[in-house]
Amino acid sequence: MLSRLFAPKVKVSAHCDLPCGVYDPAQARIEAESVKAVQEKMAANDDPHFQARATVIKEQRAELAKHHVSVLWSDYFKPPHFEKYPQLHVLVNDTLKALSAAKASTDPKTGEKALELIAEIDKIFWETKKA
Repeated sequence: MLSRLFAPKVKVSAHCDLPCGVYDPAQARIEAESVKAVQEKMAANDDPHFQARATVIKEQRAELAKHHVSVLWSDYFKPPHFEKYPQLHVLVNDTLKALSAAKASTDPKTGEKALELIAEIDKIFWETKKA
């Protein structure tokens, strides 16, 4: 009797962990923009205390961007996406590597490279949302 009482009444399914709307590459882009902005500020300020604080913030933001890209790759993108966009695995890997490089660097060019790759993921993501 209890099993019938607590049994699901409606069966639902989704191609991702939750119905769409919770995933968005914008989260990774915003964090990567912060990385690049911090890199630019670091180039303009040689105060060691500022540099230390900026380094911590830059590294945290780079890790958050990597997390958001990884979540898209592992939770949102599914086999049909990888079939349609065979470059997606390499693109995600390159993006994660670029974010690691930006995390370790004060050169805004590394932040810009990460942003360019995230923009490619963003383009594919929105194409999959239209399908």
